[in-house]
Amino acid sequence: MWLLDQWAERHISDAQRKGDFDNLPGSGEPLVLDDDSFIAPELRAGYRLLKNAGCLPPELEQRKEAVELADLLKGIREDDPRHKELSRRLALVELKLRQAGMNTDFLRGEYSERLMQKINEE
Repeated sequence: MWLLDQWAERHISDAQRKGDFDNLPGSGEPLVLDDDSFIAPELRAGYRLLKNAGCLPPELEQRKEAVELADLLKGIREDDPRHKELSRRLALVELKLRQAGMNTDFLRGEYSERLMQKINEE
């Protein structure tokens, strides 16, 4: 065992004996763990680290940007000078998403319309 590991284990054991870990919030409750079973085992630690740091994979960053651009476009008129530039940026991001193999139907609201139709049918 490494020196640092021994040091940490000794401090943990001392704290347990003193009762420092007694009555902590959530004590005795099950841990809420993310389901990462679909991620390859060798990538899980890296993905968890990136997630905890607030980083998203490039495809999800682009998806987020596309949703933001689509929302901006909905809020401005077509004769607004910004409309053309925002449309161009959205088209570029949508192209990148398609090249990455992602579906871009979420930008046009088709999915939500079909979902509402399905719900109303029942």
